[in-house]
Amino acid sequence: MWDPTVYRRFGAERSRPFFDLTARIDSDRPRAVVDLGCGPGELTLTLAERWPQARITGVDSSAEMIDKAVAHGGPAWFQLGDVRDWKPGPDVDVLVTNATLQWVDGHRELLARWAVELPAGAWLAMQVPGNFDAPSHRLLRAVAERYGVAHVTREAPVDDPSGYAGLLMGVGARVDAWETTYLHLLPDSGEGHPVLRWMEGTALRPVKAALDENAWESFRADLGRELAAAYPAAHGHVAFPFRRVFVVARTAA
Repeated sequence: MWDPTVYRRFGAERSRPFFDLTARIDSDRPRAVVDLGCGPGELTLTLAERWPQARITGVDSSAEMIDKAVAHGGPAWFQLGDVRDWKPGPDVDVLVTNATLQWVDGHRELLARWAVELPAGAWLAMQVPGNFDAPSHRLLRAVAERYGVAHVTREAPVDDPSGYAGLLMGVGARVDAWETTYLHLLPDSGEGHPVLRWMEGTALRPVKAALDENAWESFRADLGRELAAAYPAAHGHVAFPFRRVFVVARTAA
């Protein structure tokens, strides 16, 4: 289960890649804009501010996230749905999917299909975390192995920029692909190691769901100690490098 409150920790750091991604979409007056994996909806609403004439729709598989998004009100529609089942309508000129496809097996095939099914000249913009070989995730997998839950962790479910570029150019799209490593300076608030608190909103969700309460608390403490050694605090903050992979493609005219 997604917890919107936990996910929105470090909101400024989590939202920055969204704005870096959508800034590269050069569409003036799209008819319809879809945000797949919209989460709690705040970022989707910024698309309505940018394109006020467009019909804005947010889709997410979490009922908790959609409830939070709907509660905002505003000029966007939000609906529960699985991105694997989504198909573009004939007026979807912009498709955004931010920090979502890493959770979706077979998402390369989805990207290729969307690029073919979107209208001519439409924009497809996606961003996924590319930090699965970082110390945070290596330690997560190591501790998960000790607790017998390694099967719920993931090795590297995303491609690199050149892989996505080749995929989308292969179906006739024009592609802009890049990667950025952000250095997030996370405050050491004394409420648990900052990188642990970050991971609780995303990568640790499947682990928590697989353990009972006592085992989860033990797991959390063990991983927190490992993370504290890998990411020491200095000057009241922890430096957390975070690589992300971006692709903005325009479908064949």
